[in-house]
Amino acid sequence: MEREALKRIVETHAPSVFRLAYARTGNRDDAEDVMQEVFLRLVRSAPEFRDDGHCRAWLLRVTANCAASLHRSPWRRRTQPLDENLPGEAWDGPEEYGVLEAVLALPPQYRVPVHLYYYEELSVKETARVMGKSEQTVKSRLYRARAMLKERLKGAYEDD
Repeated sequence: MEREALKRIVETHAPSVFRLAYARTGNRDDAEDVMQEVFLRLVRSAPEFRDDGHCRAWLLRVTANCAASLHRSPWRRRTQPLDENLPGEAWDGPEEYGVLEAVLALPPQYRVPVHLYYYEELSVKETARVMGKSEQTVKSRLYRARAMLKERLKGAYEDD
């Protein structure tokens, strides 16, 4: 792949790759690692893309796979979760956090389809393809995620 084409792809798609990686990992450092791995795979494999949409779909699919691989790594299995009583990213209620934080607090199986569908504006069919799931699974997860978000954000936007 020539340098200018690669530069254009990175400039165009890096924000989407990072957002998906962050949505999947919930951690900026891990998202950056995933993003780096995705673009290394792009350079190594140098696939031929039909158009920009095909390129974007390939990058998002590789991002989803790399993020999933990160969670399956032996190093990950040896880490301990943070104490829930620590201040910081814990969910303290809708009055302190917005919609984005509520989405990031969802379990990954719900966070990823929400991110792809609403933030990356992929269709259900495209989301299913990126995730390697059926369209019905994606629809079901979106439905459940919306219910969880509604519950978490209940009261956040009601008049006092």
